[in-house]
Amino acid sequence: METTTKRRLFLLGAILVSLGAVGAVSMGNIGENLVYYWDPSQLVAAGDDANGATVRLGGLVQEGSLVWSEEENVLRFVVTDDEAEVNVRSTGAPPQMFREGIGVVVEGTLDPSGTFVSSRLMVKHSNEYRAPQDGVAPEELYETVENL
Repeated sequence: METTTKRRLFLLGAILVSLGAVGAVSMGNIGENLVYYWDPSQLVAAGDDANGATVRLGGLVQEGSLVWSEEENVLRFVVTDDEAEVNVRSTGAPPQMFREGIGVVVEGTLDPSGTFVSSRLMVKHSNEYRAPQDGVAPEELYETVENL
């Protein structure tokens, strides 16, 4: 065989081995690192299959469901999508914008009792900026921020 042919075969083999190694590394643990996004209806419909799986649960914080326990440093509330409700137990400090009626995404697991246990709480909000209207006093704007 010619030297040029040997070099080409060696180069082709090296490329194939490199591609195989990159593919194995990238696909090896991908299933363990995926976090699925579910709404309350999907979580309830999954039943026992949802227990223990790490998911992101998204929906609205139900009005009147917010309870803060200082002794336990735990926030309890209900996430709903107007079709199903899921009780949430969240540890850690909530974002400043967190309140009833706002969209949230909580990351955690569903325990066997049906409570979603979360250590990560994110608030869904619009990134749209609206300039103050002419003639609006700054005090009025402060009131709207404080009511959030």
